[in-house]
Amino acid sequence: MNKLILVTNDDSIHSKGIKELIEVAQLFGDVVVVAPDKPQSGMGHAITISEPLRLFPFKGFNNAEAFSCSGTPVDCVKLAVFEVLKRKPDLLLSGVNHGENSSTNVLYSGTMSAAIEGAMEGIPSIGFSLADFNADADFSATKKIAENIIPSVLKNGLPTNTTLNVNVPKLTFNDLKGIKVCSQAHAYWEDKFDSRKDQFGRPYYWLTGEFSDIDQRKDTDLFYLKQGYATIVPTHFDLTNYTAIDALKHLNHEGEF
Repeated sequence: MNKLILVTNDDSIHSKGIKELIEVAQLFGDVVVVAPDKPQSGMGHAITISEPLRLFPFKGFNNAEAFSCSGTPVDCVKLAVFEVLKRKPDLLLSGVNHGENSSTNVLYSGTMSAAIEGAMEGIPSIGFSLADFNADADFSATKKIAENIIPSVLKNGLPTNTTLNVNVPKLTFNDLKGIKVCSQAHAYWEDKFDSRKDQFGRPYYWLTGEFSDIDQRKDTDLFYLKQGYATIVPTHFDLTNYTAIDALKHLNHEGEF
C-alpha cells in the first residue's frame, strides 16, 4: 500500500511553495492537501474556537486531493487527521514556507506549528522553509533537499515527539555546501511599533523591528545558513527547562502555607 502523505502550510493553498512541495511528496506516496485559504504567517500554534471552520474542495493540484480551510495551519492538521483522512498519515509535510524559520522564529511560525501539531499526534513531520520571501522564489534547491530527507524519514521514522525544522538558504543547488543537523540559535526580534493615524485621525500601530542575532556559536542553524548549508533542527514541543529544575527546588512546598 502506498504511503499517505499530508501536506499543509501557512502561506495559503495558493502559494508557490506548497505546489512545489506537493510535487516532491508525490514521488513518495499518495498526497492529500489541507491548507489555509489565506495567508496565516505568524499564527504560531493558534486554533480557532470562536467561529466555525470550513473546508472546500480545491482543484488546483494534479493528482492530489486537496481542501482549502478557513482556519489556521494547526486547524488544518486537526481537520485533516480527524475529518478528511479518518486516520493518521504516514508523514506530514509543512511548507515550503516563503522565508526562513530559523532560531526562535519557530515560536511564531505557522509552518512549524503545523509540523509540531503533527508530532503531537504521533505523525512523523517535517517543516520546510526557504530564505526567500519572493512570491515567485526558486525552490529547486529546496526540492532537492526534500527529495533527500523525505525517503529517509519514511524509512527510519523520527524520535518520539520530534519534528524536523528544515531551512534552506537562498542559493542554487550547486552553490549549497551541504546539509547540517544542528541546534536552534538564540536570536530574537527587537520589536518596534510605528505609530500612525488613519484618515479619521484615530491612532494605530504597525509592528516593525530588526532581527538581532546575539548567538555567535558555530553549531547553530543561523551559523550554518550563513555558511551556505541547509539546516535541520530536531524540534520538540516539550518547553521544560530541565536544567532549571534543580535550581528552583527551593520553591517546592508540601502541606499548608
